[in-house]
Amino acid sequence: MVALSINLNKIALIRNSREGNYPNVISHAQLCIDEGVEGITVHPRPDQRHIRPIDVRQLNQLVSPLSTVEFNIEGNPFAPSLGDYPGFIALVKESQPEQCTLVPDNNDQLTSDHGFDLNITGEQLMPIIQDLKAQGIRVALFMDPDPAQIQLAAQVGADRVELYTGPYAAAWGTDNLDRLFQRHLAAAELATSLGMGVNAGHDLNLDNLAKFASIPSLLEVSIGHAFTVDSLAMGMTNALRAYKTLLS
Repeated sequence: MVALSINLNKIALIRNSREGNYPNVISHAQLCIDEGVEGITVHPRPDQRHIRPIDVRQLNQLVSPLSTVEFNIEGNPFAPSLGDYPGFIALVKESQPEQCTLVPDNNDQLTSDHGFDLNITGEQLMPIIQDLKAQGIRVALFMDPDPAQIQLAAQVGADRVELYTGPYAAAWGTDNLDRLFQRHLAAAELATSLGMGVNAGHDLNLDNLAKFASIPSLLEVSIGHAFTVDSLAMGMTNALRAYKTLLS
């Protein structure tokens, strides 16, 4: 079965639109855990548009004692400290999550929209990856389904790749869908042959997830935006159960 990790960024985004702590990110994480999700994901950015450092710390306290739930912190490994944001790598080292997913985003991006070009950043990433792995943290790299880049991900020491599925999701219902699916399938097979695990995420939803989850080597999907939208329509518990049923 493919593991489901719920990204709570959008819950935090709604909270941040008002003063106070409503909706409560930790309470929503607990609801997800109670429904049997295998992971909780957050993407803390320096501008703190959604998840804040305090959320990361509190979620870590919630998840770390649990043997059946993994904490995944994703973000830009080069994000520096800003105000009370300690810097991405510093926050990861403090929290010691089971998994850290490195993503090549910046504050000008609305959301993550491409994978690493390791021809440019590979040498900079290698010592970061080695440092995190030495602390027992699994490291995944956010990657496009490009065979040359997948090979470089193995060379720089990644434990896993997270395939960027935005273009696949955008092609749903079009003639390009099968071509894009085959690219992801080939990338997943290559990553597996190189000794890396395979995760996936971005714009996966109840319509397009089942096909993508048919990739045999897929270990985990991270879903946040679509899950939040589905929760508005279905209720959060029903949405969680729908995703869990689909992945099972």
